[in-house]
Amino acid sequence: LKTNLAKFSRMMQGQRDLVTLGNMLLAELAPLVNAQHAIVYVMEKDSDGPLLKQLSSYADTREHAAPRCYRLNEGIIGQCAVDGRRILLDQVPEDAVHVTSGLLSARARSVIALPVLFEGQVKAVIELASLQEFTAPHMAFLEQLTDSIGVVLNTIEATMRTERLLQQSQELAAELQTQQSELQQTNEELATKARLLAEQKAEV
Repeated sequence: LKTNLAKFSRMMQGQRDLVTLGNMLLAELAPLVNAQHAIVYVMEKDSDGPLLKQLSSYADTREHAAPRCYRLNEGIIGQCAVDGRRILLDQVPEDAVHVTSGLLSARARSVIALPVLFEGQVKAVIELASLQEFTAPHMAFLEQLTDSIGVVLNTIEATMRTERLLQQSQELAAELQTQQSELQQTNEELATKARLLAEQKAEV
């Protein structure tokens, strides 16, 4: 448990892009906990309020479709985000989640939704589906790993906010410089006109 937690901490350290982090995380996490299907949803906001939007997926059959989105309280993902605790489904119906490959299409036996929290706020939800039941060590590992992921997600979000603010300030500085140049040019034109008027007045 400790070895794998340390491995994931090293892997996530210094990451600055959410999509890269999500893809890398699922590629390592799914095989480790014997999951055959996985999705990461991150918390976002639009004009209607907060929502969970699909960031990355593992072995997804809808890869080229529009990203899945869930409002708070909507479905297992939305409910997991509201409750702030994991939801485990180990009685998956026959016609529900299927794991597919070129050779088979099998019903997932267990599906788990895990909230990723930072200081009590939900940053993301990770959904995993497995052909087998998740074991107690898997559960313990996932619970502890989500804490580390929450810290990394918060750091990336803070970095992205800082970069956006820096870009805005740079754009504002460039705009002010342009305005200053235009003002200087206007002042020079006014000075030229004033000099011409003075010369005309002297001639008169």
